[in-house]
Amino acid sequence: MSEPLSASAWKVQAALQAHGLECQVVELPGSTRTAVEAAQAVGCTVGQIVKSLIFRGRESGRPLLALVSGSNRADEGKLSALAGEPIEKADAEFARQRTGFAIGGIPPLGHSETITTFIDQDLLQYGEVWAAAGTPHAVFRIRPDDLVRATAGQTASLR
Repeated sequence: MSEPLSASAWKVQAALQAHGLECQVVELPGSTRTAVEAAQAVGCTVGQIVKSLIFRGRESGRPLLALVSGSNRADEGKLSALAGEPIEKADAEFARQRTGFAIGGIPPLGHSETITTFIDQDLLQYGEVWAAAGTPHAVFRIRPDDLVRATAGQTASLR
């Protein structure tokens, strides 16, 4: 029998269930804080890892979430254009305040408020991708089309 999920991971599991998804959050013994660590832990390519990056609109102060393939680097200029305002990388306090999760475990859904989400179109090439699930040790597997639907994210070239 598996161990019960931590509170943060359970919050993500509940959000997945609320969206009608049968994805299963798993907590691993090793860290999945970086894309490389996560890929090694679950046995997939780095490109199949969903990096959840929180940005802050410089004018509006609103949070923005970029879900980026683990093999890509987000182009902040493209994100600014999509957001309609200049953006900056959010600090740890802002990220935790606005998402309800700490950097290193921010999931694509289950946040404490609705967050405008942009999804790297490169993730759509995979049959399945892996995303953070609330802690640096928790992940879940999801089909990219389900990720788009559950997050109401806008797909775009983010690199």
